[in-house]
Amino acid sequence: MIKDIKGLHHVTSMASDARQNNRFFTDTLGLRRVKQTVNFDDPSVYHLYYGDETGSAGTVMTYFPFPNMMLGRPGVGEVGETQFSVPKGSLKFWQDRFTAQGVDGLELDAVFGANRLRFMGPDGDGLALIESSDDKRAPWVADGIPDDAAIRGFAGARFNLNDTAATEELLGFMGYQRAEKEGDVTRFIIPNGNGANTIDLAALPKTPFARQGAGSVHHIAFAVENRERQLEVRKALMDTGYQVTPVIDRDYFWAIYFRTPGGVLFEVATNEPGFNRDEDTAHLGEALKLPTRYEDYRDQIQANLVPLAA
Repeated sequence: MIKDIKGLHHVTSMASDARQNNRFFTDTLGLRRVKQTVNFDDPSVYHLYYGDETGSAGTVMTYFPFPNMMLGRPGVGEVGETQFSVPKGSLKFWQDRFTAQGVDGLELDAVFGANRLRFMGPDGDGLALIESSDDKRAPWVADGIPDDAAIRGFAGARFNLNDTAATEELLGFMGYQRAEKEGDVTRFIIPNGNGANTIDLAALPKTPFARQGAGSVHHIAFAVENRERQLEVRKALMDTGYQVTPVIDRDYFWAIYFRTPGGVLFEVATNEPGFNRDEDTAHLGEALKLPTRYEDYRDQIQANLVPLAA
């Protein structure tokens, strides 16, 4: 069994409009944009990162905003809900804020004993705020959002699957422990994690498969401390029969990827070197940062990207 996973690292989704996406996550949700760079495989598209002050593992939501991308179709075989942790008693603040700003899909309920406010991002993204009384992570506090309501980072994520059995086995191998079941949803928790500790598996056998597009999660990443631990995880996965990519340098972390039995794309990412490797912490996300191989084309790339501030 793998013992090096520390919870979630980041969640990467797709969007149809960079300005709209940036405005929603920085203004409406009050996260900090900790990096603006480009898709390493398609430099005509931004890669935007939002999180806490430093972009700590377990707080970072990232997006590829492909201009005018077709909306995704929700279904099975995907991350159906990305869940953020907020302080206990703060959902009334968020419900009022979202209502005033015209956020869609508001639904207040409870999950595994915690109050939850479900809502949609600009492209129909499945998102939720979940109250926690013991999340000690320091938030990024934006204008108009008090400290006692601000997002602390991820709580976890819910996978929508046709069948959960194989993914349950995989999560157990990755160090997650089965905690409890509520209806068709089974919760798994990583012990001694980074705060982004839960994965919920929803069994939806009669639901059609998802079609990826704007609003869909592209992949979900799990955190390991460093490259040494990542290589150990990679070997363990490959020894178990998973087809895992070589280690890929993403500038701010190293990454490996593999496809799960349920269809969800998993990444295992390192906590090192972090988002301040090429910017001071005080100025994270302010300038467009490019991988070295694209620096010679900076003027052309920048001219083709829509400025994030209208």
